[in-house]
Amino acid sequence: MTTRPATARVRQSIFSRLNSRLDISGTRVLDLFAGSGSLAIEALSRGAAHATMVDTSPAAAAAIQRNLDTLGLQGHGRILAFEVKRALATLAAGRERFDIIFIDAPYRADTSADVLSRIVDLNLLSAEGWIVVRQYRRAAMGEPAAGIQCESVAALGDHRIALYRRAAMPNS
Repeated sequence: MTTRPATARVRQSIFSRLNSRLDISGTRVLDLFAGSGSLAIEALSRGAAHATMVDTSPAAAAAIQRNLDTLGLQGHGRILAFEVKRALATLAAGRERFDIIFIDAPYRADTSADVLSRIVDLNLLSAEGWIVVRQYRRAAMGEPAAGIQCESVAALGDHRIALYRRAAMPNS
């Protein structure tokens, strides 16, 4: 329970919104503040090719590994057991790009806006990629980072789910 997994209802809502916008099969997924890895593992179960899951907690990393092992997904997932800022820098140094990025920061210290900005600054989102931010519904949303736009916001119980994508480039 310390990993705060996304409930089945929240996962269903997120993936229903994503499925109406993109084909998940073959995608590369990044799950930040992964906890149990439930969002990335759900994406893998829906056909994503690979998922990178980031969580600073050794207990969370162990839970993710157990979940991957139990579901036979070991070859499709990678766990980075360190702080999110360091993970983002490491991924950027490797020139990695992701089609779906989940941000599910702890509610008590919601760093979603900062992480969203870093993702854009480090160019971690693929050209057609999507970012899903799950927050406490009363948390301040703030303005989206330059270069991305908010496509959808929905409240679900105590959660707010926002979907972002690259901003359309104006015609020159």
